[in-house]
Amino acid sequence: MNEMPLSVKRSIELVGLCAIFALVYLGRDIVTPILLAFLISILLMPVFKFFRRIRFPEPLAIVMSIVLAILVIILILGFFSYQVGILVSDIPTLEKNLTQHWNMLSAWISDTMHYSSREQMTMLEKQSRGMANNVGSYLGSAFTSLTSILIFFGLLPIYIFLIMFYRNLILKFTFMWFPRANHKEVTAAITETQMITKSYLVGLMIQVTYMTVLVGGLMMIFGIPHGLLIGIIFAILNLIPYVGALIGNLIGVVLTLASSSNFSDILLVLGVIAAVQFLDNNILMPRIVGSKVKINAFVSIVGVVIGGTLAGVAGMFLSLPVMAILKIIFDRTENFKQWGVLLGDERPKYTALNRPENQRVVKEIREEVKEEVKEEAKKGKKEP
Repeated sequence: MNEMPLSVKRSIELVGLCAIFALVYLGRDIVTPILLAFLISILLMPVFKFFRRIRFPEPLAIVMSIVLAILVIILILGFFSYQVGILVSDIPTLEKNLTQHWNMLSAWISDTMHYSSREQMTMLEKQSRGMANNVGSYLGSAFTSLTSILIFFGLLPIYIFLIMFYRNLILKFTFMWFPRANHKEVTAAITETQMITKSYLVGLMIQVTYMTVLVGGLMMIFGIPHGLLIGIIFAILNLIPYVGALIGNLIGVVLTLASSSNFSDILLVLGVIAAVQFLDNNILMPRIVGSKVKINAFVSIVGVVIGGTLAGVAGMFLSLPVMAILKIIFDRTENFKQWGVLLGDERPKYTALNRPENQRVVKEIREEVKEEVKEEAKKGKKEP
């Protein structure tokens, strides 16, 4: 491959990239749970090793690790369900506040856009009829999605168990792809991947905890109704880089509108979230994760969008750890180092364009382009 022309190499890389995206998209129902199981397996390894140290048989140690993880998830879901139950029990107040806000919005539309209340209701009824006609398809899609979710979470513990049980077999398979001379680099890449992934996932768990406490606690102190539920939702959605925070803000505003008649509460909610996010992004998260692998903001957002397109919400959650793993691999591979640079957040002060000899070339090219533009302009004037 080193003897191929540069254009051929880059073309093969791009074709391979497109082929990987196509395979992930077509096989997302298979790839997503396996990838998530792989990441969770790395996270559960310290628990597994603890059970092995106290003389648990290997299969039982794996099962106990998975059971503990399931118990933690059940506790979190139970706490979330309790908060949702409190919200549901407050439906009369929600209806009253929503009606009040709708009347204010309707009056504003009437004054600004000159649509009467009757015309607004007519438009809403048309939209409602259209949605009612599609209820069957919506229910069918929901049933399909529910079935997929049940299959997903049913297979996930099985995948985790098998990945942990056959971890040495998977490692042997990985090493057999490379000549023995490169095994040192492969070992370093695998070790770094395990450390980075573990650090990132543990950091996310800690982040969800303190974001829930800070956002929910401050909102409860300021008297925002259902503030703790808003904090939980925002903390979970914040796991999705950049996009999740925006969705969390929108949901926080909607819940505040429904549960409070004061518009000042909305500004308070947005202010609390902004302050906690600033604290999280600049002080807490960098110290907790302490990862050497950093992905720049542009690639992170693009990765989240691509992950969501390929594999839905799960793809959005998985996008950042996958990109971190890819960066480790690219940085340690001679032929793909440029991709590692593209993923990183380093901003070089100097590039090849800053060199004196290249600066002269740039100036010459610019002068040539200016002359060509002038010549084209003169020809255009001469033509009838």
